[in-house]
Amino acid sequence: MASYREQFLQVLAYIEANLDTELDIDQLCGLTQLSRYHFHRQCSAYFGMPLMAVVRLLRLKRSAYQLAYRTDRRILDIALENGYDSHEAFSRAFKKHFGQSPSKFRLSPNWDHWLSHYQPILTLRTQIMRSQDKIQVTIIDFPETLVATLEHKGPPNLLSTTIRKFIEWRKSQGLTPATSRTFNLLYNDPAATEPGEYQYDICCSVPYSVKNDNHGIKSKTIPAGKCAVIRHTGSDDTIGITVSYLYSDWLEMSGFALRNFPIFLERVKFFPEVKESEMITDIFLPIE
Repeated sequence: MASYREQFLQVLAYIEANLDTELDIDQLCGLTQLSRYHFHRQCSAYFGMPLMAVVRLLRLKRSAYQLAYRTDRRILDIALENGYDSHEAFSRAFKKHFGQSPSKFRLSPNWDHWLSHYQPILTLRTQIMRSQDKIQVTIIDFPETLVATLEHKGPPNLLSTTIRKFIEWRKSQGLTPATSRTFNLLYNDPAATEPGEYQYDICCSVPYSVKNDNHGIKSKTIPAGKCAVIRHTGSDDTIGITVSYLYSDWLEMSGFALRNFPIFLERVKFFPEVKESEMITDIFLPIE
């Protein structure tokens, strides 16, 4: 029999997959083999909040990504898609959890206030990820890849502004994710780096060299070479654990050494285009 923790991971995955529908409580009870009475009490114990508060948080998270990165969408449409019947009701809930109105968040996203509300879900995901079996690692020869890059240097909580700027440039060049691969270069660990020293590159593959222009876009090359690769499926919430596994447990056992190039990600399927549970991110550790 699966542990309660594993059962409530299934509950979380079910909620993520069904955010656009009315939740079937009986089906959720079936996942955990609990009566309604015990199910709701266990939800509060594992999530640190009632079930519907979890649903509300996940819908608000999706709405925040839509506000920050899909600027062509109307706020009212985002509100309706995420279960609110009016702009006013959405604005009240959003401001409570993000400390900004939806319109102000869209102009200048700040995620700090949100994290205090979201921490129980983040903690649960982290605990479950750490208890999982050994992660599958593949060794590949990565080909040299030219990328257009926008560098982010500064506090991680301002990264979304840089991402949005890159998205706008990318759209102007017709470099859609369907025709141009999406990469991130990770130069340091945000948990172990002073905010002002944090660096993170947002990139997409290009068939030509890009001149540095007033958008700050420049050409870089991801060099050819051997890489250890893990395919991470699901939310970015636990991607740091996968990265840590590569650097610690796996590298020590592998016999490989690190190449002089930062760890990087390829975003294969990303949120909010797909559900969080369906996100796919390939993590590449350059080795020799």
